[in-house]
Amino acid sequence: MSLSHGIDMVDCRRLRELIDRYGERFLHRIFSRRELEYCLGKKREIEHLSGRFAAKEAVLKLLGTGLRRGMSWTEIEILNEPSGQPRVHLSGRCRQIADERNLEEIVVSISHIETHAIASAVASARQFGALGNPR
Repeated sequence: MSLSHGIDMVDCRRLRELIDRYGERFLHRIFSRRELEYCLGKKREIEHLSGRFAAKEAVLKLLGTGLRRGMSWTEIEILNEPSGQPRVHLSGRCRQIADERNLEEIVVSISHIETHAIASAVASARQFGALGNPR
C-alpha cells in the first residue's frame, strides 16, 4: 500500500478579491451548489470558502495532476458530515484519475483563521500485482 498527500494554503484576502472582481461567475466555476449553500451567509463566509478552495487544491496535488484540461473545480466537492467533518466527493475526470491510481477514500482536514485557510488531503492506494490482483 502507498500513501498520497497534498496540502495547500489560501490567503483569504486574495480569495475575497477574486470574488469581488468576478462575482457569481467565479463562485459557480469553483464551488458546487451544495458547497455554496453551506458557506454563503455564514458569519465567517470567506474563511469557509477559502478552506474549501485549499482542500480542492490539496486534492489536486494528491492526484498529482493540478487542474488539467478536461477537469473542473466542481468535480472535487467538499461537503460536511452531520458531525461537521469534511468529506471529499469526486466526479468526472477527477474520479477517473483517482480510480486509475487505485486511490481509496480521500480524507481531508481543513483549518482557517481570519487571514488564511489550510487544508491537507491524504489517501491510500492499493498496490496491484502483475495480474491486476491486490497484493
